[in-house]
This record gives sequence, C-alpha cells and structure tokens, in this order.
Amino acid sequence: MIEKVRAQVRIQIWIALAALLSVQAVPAKAAISMRDDAGDLVTLAQPARRVISLSPHVTEMLFAAGGADRIVGTVNYSDYPPAAKNIPRVGDNRSVDIEHLLSLKPDLLVVWRHNASSRQMDQLRRLGIPLFYSDPHKLEDIPESVLRLGRLMGTEQQAQQSAGELRKQLETLVSAYRNRPRVRVFYQVWDKPLYTLNERHIITDAIRVCGGENIFASLPMAAPSITQEAVVKENPEVIVSGDRNDQTVSGIEIWKQYPSMLAVKRGNLFAIDGNLINRSGPRIIDGAGELCARLEQARGRRGDRP
Repeated sequence: MIEKVRAQVRIQIWIALAALLSVQAVPAKAAISMRDDAGDLVTLAQPARRVISLSPHVTEMLFAAGGADRIVGTVNYSDYPPAAKNIPRVGDNRSVDIEHLLSLKPDLLVVWRHNASSRQMDQLRRLGIPLFYSDPHKLEDIPESVLRLGRLMGTEQQAQQSAGELRKQLETLVSAYRNRPRVRVFYQVWDKPLYTLNERHIITDAIRVCGGENIFASLPMAAPSITQEAVVKENPEVIVSGDRNDQTVSGIEIWKQYPSMLAVKRGNLFAIDGNLINRSGPRIIDGAGELCARLEQARGRRGDRP
C-alpha cells in the first residue's frame, strides 16, 4: 500500500515537472503544427526525437514514416516490423504505466483514440507532452497519416516515399474493383461474443473498395455486438473474419451449422490474417488486396457469373 502511494506521488511530481517544462519550451511561434485525426492542432517546437506509440498500428505507421530510430516506447502486440519487438513496452490496450512512460522522456505521444479509458487519456493529456491521435477511417487516410507523422518527426523524405507507394497500391485496387458487381459481406471481428463493425470503421471502407457492401454498416455503434440469428436473417453472400494468431480453430467455423445460408452454401467463409486487416496501419492495404481477391472468388461461385 505504501509503495503504491509513493508511486502515485512520483507520477504527480513527474506530471507537474512535465507540464512546467512544456510551458517553458514552446516558443511564441512553433516550428511544426499538424492536425491529428481528432481535428486537434498538435504543436512541436522542433521535430520529435523520442516518440512513444500507444497502438500496434501506430508503430507500423511510424516505421513507414522513417521513425524507426525515434520510437522509444510502445505497447504489447506491437510486433511489426520485426524490429518493433525490441522496443520497450509501456503497457497494453487496457492500461499504460505512466511512470515508465515518463522515464523514457518522450517528446511526442501517438495514441489510438479508442485504446484507453477516458481516465487514462485525461492523465496522458495532463502530462504536458504533445499528443497526436491516430484513427484513420478510410484507406486513403493511410498515406496521409504516414506523411503527417513524417512531418512531425522531420523524416519527410522517407514518409513521402512510403506514402507514394501506398497510394499506388491503393489506386491499383480501386481501379481493378471499381465496377465489379456488389457482394453483401458480413465482417466478423470476434466470435465470443459476436462483434462486427459499422460504416465508420476503415474495414467497411476496404469492403467498399473491393466492391462489397457491409450488411451492418448502418448500425449506430462502431463495434456492435450482434446475434447469430441477425446474421442468418441478413443472409450474406460472404462472411469474412480477421483471424487471430492464438486461435486453434478459426472462429468462422461457427457458421457451418447454418448450411442454408448463402455464404455457407457457396463455401464463401474466408479468414484473413487479422494483423493485416484489423490494424489501421500501412499493411491494411495488403489486407484489402486479400479481401478483394476473396470477394472476386465469391463472384466466381455465382450461378449467373458476370
């Protein structure tokens, strides 16, 4: 108990010092200003040299933007590229070790808008360290996000190269599938409990780019819990799941108990590497390419093949 109180006191001292230093360090005219995905203006006196990533997709973005040697901390599951495995951990998607985070002396925090509680986010804001929200909603946002992070770190040249490659890759997909017949898709995030995504999520945009239609796009919640009966009633032509590496049996197997459902009848139950399709980083465009190939496979299984 005493040690816990001492830790809290140390954190409060760190917060007070960080806030004081941030006030003294920012000049009247800052060198870099950039809007994040929440629309907030992020201001740095100089390019960030010590960045902490609080999401696996952010880590991938920072590497793509040329910041490999600038990342001083990240969270569990930040495992790509392989070099990311060597970065010190400051927490996970549920909690952040504020004391450890502060000991790394970051000059920029890049966070995912939904990966921490409101209390933790409020605590991070009080640190006085510039905070950049990363939450892309469309595939076309990915190259732009890489560019903005490159600008914040002063690594524009590498960021521009990566963004250009990502744009070309995306343009190829858009061109190939723009006029393909629609395919009604159910995207399964999790099977126990059963979760899907609405139109605000980047995966729905990937489905759209591939010529698909998310059957639950209009639901009000971003990641709603649904019933198997609701999916059966919608009778999707394709069911896609982002597989987890810790699964011994794919969660998509649950649908085989409904042989009359169109997706099951035609064999259109597809599992895609969840690290590609579920992370809103550069590799989601690779995941979208795999998704597009699966939807094209489903089109080929129609009796009246277009």
